Amino acid sequence: MSNYRRDRINDSMAKELTEILRSVKDPRVSSAFVSVTGVDCTPDLKYAKVFYSSIGGKDDEKGVQKGLDSAAGYVRKQLAIRLDLRNTPELRFVRDRSMEHGAHIMGILKKVENELREIDEKEKNDD
Repeated sequence: MSNYRRDRINDSMAKELTEILRSVKDPRVSSAFVSVTGVDCTPDLKYAKVFYSSIGGKDDEKGVQKGLDSAAGYVRKQLAIRLDLRNTPELRFVRDRSMEHGAHIMGILKKVENELREIDEKEKNDD
């Protein structure tokens, strides 16, 4: 299968999964704002990793993960109804930590910037 077709399928799945996750009744999922950040299907479309991020919620991130894992069958069935695929992939939910990682890097860069600014001010005062 061409990568272009697989990319289109990944994008379609991400769009549909975002809507499907809003209808999940599990309180661990419905109480948190879950956003699908990407989908990566295997070339044979048997398996798909669904990358998500979540904000808030009654439970911690492990609770959201357990809720998504328990709702995987329902989500897969709804995905099969909405998408016209020969095989609907088995879904595996993976927490996307890129936002947290980016925020951590921004914090480090701001810290370095402040330290450099303090060194520059100290050098100016010494002159």
